[in-house]
Amino acid sequence: MHGDADLAAPARLLGEPARAAMLVALLDGRSLPASELAAIAGVKAPTASAHLAQLVAGGLVADRRIGRHRYFTIASAEVADAVEALQRIAPRQAVTSYRQSATAARLAEARSCYDHLAGRVALRLADALVAEGAIAPLEPGEPGRLRRVDGELAERLRLREVEAADGRRPAVRGCLDWTERRPHIAGRLGAHLLDTLVAEGWVARVPGDRSLRVTEVGREAFAALG
Repeated sequence: MHGDADLAAPARLLGEPARAAMLVALLDGRSLPASELAAIAGVKAPTASAHLAQLVAGGLVADRRIGRHRYFTIASAEVADAVEALQRIAPRQAVTSYRQSATAARLAEARSCYDHLAGRVALRLADALVAEGAIAPLEPGEPGRLRRVDGELAERLRLREVEAADGRRPAVRGCLDWTERRPHIAGRLGAHLLDTLVAEGWVARVPGDRSLRVTEVGREAFAALG
């Protein structure tokens, strides 16, 4: 038998700025080495290793060894959801440079949220799939469902592959977007859509950043959604 959740345990881990910066950097589902996370957090290598050890012990980050190197990633979609939820209630950092302004603009337009698409283009895509009847209207944090996969947009994005796939993860789930304040698509469908949009050239990953660059092909495709 277990008692109530000990919220203070993950809060202590998230309450340190360097550890919080590392978790945000890992939100796009990448696996990163300690050296890169140290640079992102602005700390020295031994300090980064100590922080990462705490995050692994606390179940927020997972690690794996490839050869002589260790790589770190967000432990689960639930951890990513929790970090995104905190971003929605956290005060916004002041933008003091053009580089920060440009990064913020990119993140607001399109970014990866763990393994799925977020930002304005994600909301446009979700609205189009709801309008076509492919999915039910999304509710934050709630499982949704595929309704039909034979519409024009559903066919173009190969939603039949999601319908045919099996797994414990919900096919569709609403994930509240921290910049747009409305749910975008998570779950198996969300992961499938991000992979498909990258493969089709609608969006491109940005090295060292979880923002996604909307290509010219993507801008035309998103504009056609209405």
